Amino acid sequence: MDPIILDGQSLTIDQVIAVAYGEPGQPAVALSEAAQAGVTRAAQAVQTLLERGQVAYGITTGFGAFKDRIISPDQVEQLQRNIVLSHAVGVGPAFDVPTTRAIMLIRANTLARGHSGIRLATLQMLLDLLNAGVHPVIPQKGSLGASGDLAPLAHMSLVLLGLGEAEYQGEIVDGEAALEGIGLSPVTLAAKEGLALTNGTAVMCALGALETYRARLLSRTSDIAGCLSLEALHGTVLAFDDRIHQLRPHPRQLNCAAYLRELLAGSEFTRHHDPANVQDAYTLRCIPQVHGAVRDAIAYARWVIDIELNAVTDNPLIFIDDDTDEITVLSGGNFHGEPLAIAMDYLSLAMTEMGNISERRLMRLTDEASNAQTLPAFLAQNGGLNSGFMITQYTAAALAAENKVLAHPASADTIPTSANVEDHVSMGCTAALQARQIVQNVEQILALELMAAAQGIDFRKQKLGDTARLGRGTQPAYELIRQHVPFIAEDTVLYPYIEAVRQLVAGGDLVKATNREVTDIWNL
Repeated sequence: MDPIILDGQSLTIDQVIAVAYGEPGQPAVALSEAAQAGVTRAAQAVQTLLERGQVAYGITTGFGAFKDRIISPDQVEQLQRNIVLSHAVGVGPAFDVPTTRAIMLIRANTLARGHSGIRLATLQMLLDLLNAGVHPVIPQKGSLGASGDLAPLAHMSLVLLGLGEAEYQGEIVDGEAALEGIGLSPVTLAAKEGLALTNGTAVMCALGALETYRARLLSRTSDIAGCLSLEALHGTVLAFDDRIHQLRPHPRQLNCAAYLRELLAGSEFTRHHDPANVQDAYTLRCIPQVHGAVRDAIAYARWVIDIELNAVTDNPLIFIDDDTDEITVLSGGNFHGEPLAIAMDYLSLAMTEMGNISERRLMRLTDEASNAQTLPAFLAQNGGLNSGFMITQYTAAALAAENKVLAHPASADTIPTSANVEDHVSMGCTAALQARQIVQNVEQILALELMAAAQGIDFRKQKLGDTARLGRGTQPAYELIRQHVPFIAEDTVLYPYIEAVRQLVAGGDLVKATNREVTDIWNL
C-alpha cells in the first residue's frame, strides 16, 4: 500500500480508517519533507525562547492554575516529564487497537503542522510506534474535552518515556519492554514537548472519525432495511415519488427518495395504487424524511471532523515570521472540543432516530394487527407452539430505549476545573463515547430488522411464488442474508444468526452487494 504522508493539512477520514483498521505499517505513515522542516524550525524556536529567558506558558511556566509559576531553565525537562506523569490518570477499559491507532495518527498529524514546538525525533518516535504496531494502553475515561484530551493523551505519551503499558504483538507489556521490542530507547522530553503531546483533541477526533464513518455505512444499510421491510409488508413506493419531494427540497431527503426508488425498481412485492389502502404507516411512508434528516447530521459531523483532522489544537502555539524570523508565542483555546462535542451530540440524536424508526418497522413486521395480517404473528410458522421473532423486537426495543438515555447531550454539561481557571469544558470525549455506543446499538437493531424482513419476505413468497422478484437493490441484499441465515421454520437459537447479520452490516458486505446492482447516489 502507498504510504500516508502527513503534512498537517490533508489527512482524510478514509486515511484514518485505513490506518486504524490496517496492519502495522500497511499503510506506513511518514512525514512530508515540508512538515519535517516546519517541525524542526518550531523546535529551534522553543530553544531560542529558553536561551532568551522569555516567559511562555507551558514552556517556562507551570500548567493550568499554575500558569503564573515560573520554572527555572534547569527544571524544564522535568516539567515536561511531570505533565505526562501527573496527567496519566485515566480510568476504565482501554480503547481498542483501531481507536488507539487513530488517536496516534491524528495527534502526529496535528504536530506535523509545525506550530507545537515538538522535536522531529520525538514526533518520529510516535510514528515509529504506530508503524511497528506498538499501541499504548489508553483508558477511555478521564477527558473533559478541554484542555483537550489530557488524561488519555498522557497515557499515550507514557510509552514514549518507557512507562505505562502497550499492546504489542497481541500482548500487553510495559512501556520499556515495548520500546525494546522495536529497538527504541525512552525519550527525554525537551521544552514544550510534554504539553504538545497531551494538549489537544486527538481522542475525541479519532472517535468522531471512526463513528462518523460507521454512521455513513449504517445510513445506507438503513435504506436497504427499510426497503426490505416495505416489501415484506406489501408497502407502496408511491410515497417516494420525486414530485412529492421536490416540493420540500431538502437535498438528502431528495437523494434518499431517489435511492429508495432505485433499490425497489422492478419489485413484485410492492403495492400499486389501491383505493382501499392508499398510504402506509409513517415508518414506511416517511423513510426519506427521516433517513434524509439523519444523513444531514452525518454530513455535519463529517464536515467538522474533516476540519479537525487538520487543525492545530494544542496550546500555546508558536508562530515564526518568514521574513524577520521573529518568534511569537500565543495562548488560545484551540484545544476546546466544543465543535466536536456538539457534532457528536447531533450525531447521537440522529442515530437514535435511525434506531427508533428501525425498531418500529420491526414491530410492524412482528405484529399481525399492525400489518393487516400480511404476515403471521411474530413471523412464526405454527405460532403458539413457536414464538418466532417475538423476542427479537424486545431486544431492539431495549437497545432503542438505551439510546434515548445516551442521546442526552454531553455538551450541555460543564464542570469547572483547575481552580476555576479552566471554567468551561466541552465534554467532547464523553459525547463521542456516547455516539459510539449508540452507533453500536443501531448496528444491532438494523441487523434484527434485516433478519425479520427476510423472514417476512419468505412468507410473502409462499403466496407469490419463489420466482417473484424483489427490487433491483433489495434482491442481492436478501440473497446475501439467506447465505448466512435460513428461513426459521421452528424455534431455534437465534443469537448466532443475529450476529452473522450484524457482521454483514458492520463489515459493509450488505451495502457492497446492493451497490453492485444499484448506483450509490449518496455523497456523504
